[in-house]
Amino acid sequence: MSFPAITNATGSNPGPNSATVPDTVQSPVGNVWKVASLTAKLSPASVANATSAEQTFAVTGLLTTDAITVNKPTAQAGLGIVGSRVSATDVLAITFGNFTAATITPTASEVYTLFVARVQPNWTAPATGTPIDW
Repeated sequence: MSFPAITNATGSNPGPNSATVPDTVQSPVGNVWKVASLTAKLSPASVANATSAEQTFAVTGLLTTDAITVNKPTAQAGLGIVGSRVSATDVLAITFGNFTAATITPTASEVYTLFVARVQPNWTAPATGTPIDW
């Protein structure tokens, strides 16, 4: 089986290359509408010893319904990202954990990678069954 041809100017794949299929991006099936890999240059504040703290950053384009994963580009001993979310429109919230006995300041001006999955705006879970199966 071969992959369908990419046939439009934007490079998106409209599905099977057939005369009966229009040359447009097809509607999604399920609850994920868009996915993106973004970058943001962040300078987090220090994190007190033996604790976790959520910090917020302005990142244009994020919605509160987005599911997000954050990747720090470098490792720092005793410091971890223990959670991430979009706390308000255009606001990324990252919870840093400090597992040491000393205060840690995450490296300033690093470019973090964000993976964003946007939920389809008109999607609702089915009344029965698991949403992944419908």
